[in-house]
Amino acid sequence: MPKTQLTAGTFTPSPETQHDMRAALGLFATGVTVVTANSPLGPMGITVNSFTSVSMDPPLILWCPAKSSKRHDTFAGASNFALHIMGEDQDDVARGFVRAADAFDGVDWVPSDRDVPLIQSCPARFECHIRDRIDAGDHTVIIGHVDRVTVTRAVPRVFMSGAWGAFLHPEDL
Repeated sequence: MPKTQLTAGTFTPSPETQHDMRAALGLFATGVTVVTANSPLGPMGITVNSFTSVSMDPPLILWCPAKSSKRHDTFAGASNFALHIMGEDQDDVARGFVRAADAFDGVDWVPSDRDVPLIQSCPARFECHIRDRIDAGDHTVIIGHVDRVTVTRAVPRVFMSGAWGAFLHPEDL
Protein backbone atom coordinates (compact mmCIF):
# COMPACT_ATOMS: atom_id res chain seq x y z
CA MET A 1 0.00 0.00 0.00
CA PRO A 2 1.49 3.40 -0.98
CA LYS A 3 2.60 5.59 1.93
CA THR A 4 1.89 8.82 0.04
CA GLN A 5 -1.75 9.45 -0.90
CA LEU A 6 -2.56 11.41 -4.05
CA THR A 7 -5.98 12.70 -4.99
CA ALA A 8 -6.91 11.97 -8.61
CA GLY A 9 -7.17 15.08 -10.74
CA THR A 10 -5.15 17.77 -12.45
CA PHE A 11 -3.10 20.47 -10.77
CA THR A 12 -0.52 23.10 -11.64
CA PRO A 13 2.81 22.61 -9.83
CA SER A 14 3.31 25.39 -7.28
CA PRO A 15 4.54 25.82 -3.71
CA GLU A 16 0.99 25.02 -2.55
CA THR A 17 0.92 21.71 -4.48
CA GLN A 18 4.43 20.45 -3.63
CA HIS A 19 3.02 17.51 -1.65
CA ASP A 20 0.89 16.42 -4.62
CA MET A 21 3.81 16.93 -7.01
CA ARG A 22 6.06 14.72 -4.84
CA ALA A 23 3.32 12.06 -4.62
CA ALA A 24 2.79 12.10 -8.40
CA LEU A 25 6.53 11.71 -9.04
CA GLY A 26 6.54 8.88 -6.50
CA LEU A 27 4.31 6.83 -8.79
CA PHE A 28 7.38 6.17 -10.94
CA ALA A 29 9.19 3.13 -9.55
CA THR A 30 12.93 3.62 -9.18
CA GLY A 31 15.83 1.72 -7.76
CA VAL A 32 17.41 2.37 -4.40
CA THR A 33 20.99 3.56 -4.76
CA VAL A 34 23.80 4.69 -2.50
CA VAL A 35 26.38 7.12 -3.87
CA THR A 36 29.78 7.21 -2.18
CA ALA A 37 32.75 9.54 -2.43
CA ASN A 38 35.82 10.41 -0.44
CA SER A 39 35.83 13.70 1.42
CA PRO A 40 38.28 15.64 3.62
CA LEU A 41 36.40 14.08 6.57
CA GLY A 42 36.73 10.53 5.19
CA PRO A 43 34.36 8.26 3.27
CA MET A 44 30.86 9.61 2.74
CA GLY A 45 27.62 8.10 1.41
CA ILE A 46 24.08 9.19 0.56
CA THR A 47 20.98 7.21 -0.41
CA VAL A 48 19.30 8.51 -3.58
CA ASN A 49 16.70 7.45 -6.12
CA SER A 50 17.37 10.28 -8.59
CA PHE A 51 19.53 8.14 -10.89
CA THR A 52 19.35 7.35 -14.60
CA SER A 53 21.40 6.26 -17.57
CA VAL A 54 22.31 9.11 -19.93
CA SER A 55 24.46 7.68 -22.73
CA MET A 56 26.07 4.42 -23.82
CA ASP A 57 28.77 6.11 -25.94
CA PRO A 58 30.35 7.58 -23.95
CA PRO A 59 29.05 5.68 -20.91
CA LEU A 60 27.32 8.33 -18.77
CA ILE A 61 24.97 8.23 -15.79
CA LEU A 62 23.46 10.99 -13.69
CA TRP A 63 22.14 11.56 -10.22
CA CYS A 64 20.86 14.66 -8.45
CA PRO A 65 21.69 15.66 -4.87
CA ALA A 66 19.44 18.22 -3.21
CA LYS A 67 21.11 21.55 -2.49
CA SER A 68 19.45 21.50 0.94
CA SER A 69 21.41 18.35 1.90
CA LYS A 70 24.36 18.86 4.24
CA ARG A 71 26.20 16.41 1.95
CA HIS A 72 25.50 18.33 -1.27
CA ASP A 73 28.72 20.33 -1.43
CA THR A 74 30.92 17.30 -0.79
CA PHE A 75 29.32 15.28 -3.59
CA ALA A 76 28.98 18.22 -5.99
CA GLY A 77 32.66 19.01 -5.43
CA ALA A 78 34.01 15.45 -5.65
CA SER A 79 36.11 14.37 -8.62
CA ASN A 80 35.06 10.71 -8.39
CA PHE A 81 32.11 8.78 -7.01
CA ALA A 82 30.59 5.32 -7.05
CA LEU A 83 26.88 4.68 -7.49
CA HIS A 84 25.65 1.39 -6.01
CA ILE A 85 22.33 -0.19 -6.95
CA MET A 86 21.27 -1.66 -3.64
CA GLY A 87 20.06 -5.21 -3.17
CA GLU A 88 17.01 -6.43 -1.29
CA ASP A 89 19.30 -7.65 1.52
CA GLN A 90 20.99 -4.23 1.87
CA ASP A 91 18.11 -2.23 3.35
CA ASP A 92 20.06 -1.53 6.56
CA VAL A 93 22.92 -0.10 4.48
CA ALA A 94 20.62 2.12 2.41
CA ARG A 95 18.70 3.30 5.48
CA GLY A 96 21.97 4.02 7.27
CA PHE A 97 23.01 6.46 4.54
CA VAL A 98 19.59 8.14 4.65
CA ARG A 99 20.38 9.10 8.25
CA ALA A 100 24.14 9.74 8.20
CA ALA A 101 26.95 10.36 5.72
CA ASP A 102 29.41 8.24 7.69
CA ALA A 103 27.23 5.14 8.16
CA PHE A 104 30.01 2.74 7.13
CA ASP A 105 30.09 0.76 10.43
CA GLY A 106 29.17 -2.82 9.63
CA VAL A 107 29.15 -2.15 5.87
CA ASP A 108 31.29 -4.44 3.69
CA TRP A 109 33.32 -1.95 1.65
CA VAL A 110 36.80 -1.36 0.25
CA PRO A 111 38.48 1.77 -1.13
CA SER A 112 38.90 1.99 -4.90
CA ASP A 113 42.18 2.90 -6.58
CA ARG A 114 40.84 6.51 -6.46
CA ASP A 115 40.01 6.17 -2.73
CA VAL A 116 36.24 6.04 -3.34
CA PRO A 117 34.35 3.71 -0.96
CA LEU A 118 33.04 0.66 -2.87
CA ILE A 119 30.18 -1.20 -1.19
CA GLN A 120 30.41 -4.93 -1.86
CA SER A 121 27.74 -7.40 -3.09
CA CYS A 122 25.45 -4.85 -4.76
CA PRO A 123 23.46 -5.92 -7.84
CA ALA A 124 25.45 -3.31 -9.80
CA ARG A 125 28.09 -0.67 -9.04
CA PHE A 126 29.29 2.14 -11.31
CA GLU A 127 32.65 3.78 -10.60
CA CYS A 128 32.72 7.23 -12.19
CA HIS A 129 34.59 10.45 -12.59
CA ILE A 130 32.61 13.70 -12.79
CA ARG A 131 31.99 14.91 -16.31
CA ASP A 132 29.49 17.72 -15.67
CA ARG A 133 27.68 19.54 -12.88
CA ILE A 134 24.49 21.35 -13.87
CA ASP A 135 22.55 23.77 -11.67
CA ALA A 136 18.92 22.60 -11.73
CA GLY A 137 16.64 24.44 -9.32
CA ASP A 138 16.89 22.98 -5.83
CA HIS A 139 19.19 20.14 -7.01
CA THR A 140 22.48 19.76 -8.87
CA VAL A 141 22.60 17.32 -11.78
CA ILE A 142 25.83 15.35 -11.57
CA ILE A 143 26.81 13.54 -14.74
CA GLY A 144 29.42 10.86 -14.28
CA HIS A 145 31.55 9.12 -16.88
CA VAL A 146 31.47 5.42 -16.01
CA ASP A 147 35.00 4.03 -15.71
CA ARG A 148 34.21 0.57 -14.30
CA VAL A 149 31.10 -1.55 -13.68
CA THR A 150 30.68 -4.47 -11.26
CA VAL A 151 27.59 -6.71 -11.46
CA THR A 152 26.44 -9.56 -9.17
CA ARG A 153 23.37 -11.84 -9.06
CA ALA A 154 21.87 -9.95 -6.10
CA VAL A 155 18.22 -8.88 -6.41
CA PRO A 156 17.81 -5.07 -6.63
CA ARG A 157 15.63 -3.09 -4.21
CA VAL A 158 12.82 -0.97 -5.74
CA PHE A 159 11.22 2.25 -4.38
CA MET A 160 7.76 3.58 -5.24
CA SER A 161 5.24 5.80 -3.44
CA GLY A 162 7.38 5.93 -0.33
CA ALA A 163 7.66 2.13 -0.03
CA TRP A 164 10.46 -0.34 -0.75
CA GLY A 165 9.82 -3.52 -2.73
CA ALA A 166 11.38 -6.00 -5.16
CA PHE A 167 10.82 -7.74 -8.47
CA LEU A 168 11.66 -11.33 -9.23
CA HIS A 169 14.67 -11.71 -11.48
CA PRO A 170 13.47 -12.83 -14.97
CA GLU A 171 15.61 -15.97 -14.69
CA ASP A 172 13.72 -16.89 -11.49
CA LEU A 173 10.25 -16.72 -13.08
